[in-house]
Amino acid sequence: MKQFIQNLPKVELHLHIEGTLEPELMFELAARNNIDIPFKSCAEVKDAYNFHNLQSFLDIYYQGANVLITEQDFFDLTWAYLLRCKNDNVVHTEVFFDPQTHTERGISFDAVVNGIHNALSQAVDELGITSQLIMCFLRHLDEKSAFTTLNQSLEHKDKIVAVGLDSSENGNPASKFERVFKYALDEGFLTVAHAGEEGPASSIRDALDLLKLTRIDHGVRCSDDETLVKALAKHRTPLTVCPLSNIKLKVFEHMAEHNIVELLRKGVCVTINSDDPAYFGGYMTDNFMAVGEAHSMSKTEIAQFTFNAIEASFISDQEKNRLMSMNQAYLDQNM
Repeated sequence: MKQFIQNLPKVELHLHIEGTLEPELMFELAARNNIDIPFKSCAEVKDAYNFHNLQSFLDIYYQGANVLITEQDFFDLTWAYLLRCKNDNVVHTEVFFDPQTHTERGISFDAVVNGIHNALSQAVDELGITSQLIMCFLRHLDEKSAFTTLNQSLEHKDKIVAVGLDSSENGNPASKFERVFKYALDEGFLTVAHAGEEGPASSIRDALDLLKLTRIDHGVRCSDDETLVKALAKHRTPLTVCPLSNIKLKVFEHMAEHNIVELLRKGVCVTINSDDPAYFGGYMTDNFMAVGEAHSMSKTEIAQFTFNAIEASFISDQEKNRLMSMNQAYLDQNM
């Protein structure tokens, strides 16, 4: 099963590029840009990655992002992640980025988006990995800041397929960003949002109703509302679930308690993703392995996570069919 998972074609839909900043690259960029960081070694950084909730993670996440200054920094960050994708047989990825994390520090929007985009473009030819880029608003900031960011993005609409919503869920309801998301939809962006990670099942309902979402990021608290679960299954509303992240942030204490397999068997379009892998201890293969080891699953069920991700992805029907065929051929060969 380990070899089956390693070689399984994968599609990632929930990945924060700033969350792929490994300690080694953090030190390299800090030295390059003459930035002081409050750590003396990579081991000390990793020791700091013992989080007790979402906010304790976010505090160090934003601190790490301070080393990202130039367009080359964002290229190098993204390229390092794409090499991990190649190793894990990720064939398509849809990457989040948080421009406000950087523009609030005086970094230009152009430097951020161009560095990431250039790496993603290069990966098509050199690594055979396709991608889409999703711009997230930080929900702990105000509506005005989100509107400013959205306006900055308009000249880069050729690079950005969707907008999203991340950061602190509690105290920052979907209603806070209803007008921003309407504007984004009017401009032709698709919409996604984090909901039902630390917030209740009702936050998933609110996000779907108010923000007109194509898919929900996380969404695991839907299990508290069986009517919602049935509606998600009926409408094939995708949930981009991040198993190792959920354990690290104490959404679930143990992987055996995680509800992703139960939701899969109820017909919900659940997918496996790595979220912020440098901080949560695992990229795509690690997440698949953690789920596969904690739950008794067939190869067909494990492959279904990829089928679901292809279905939920923001690519053409032709490209979806190509990836579906690739995944089916792999499954047939290994049954």
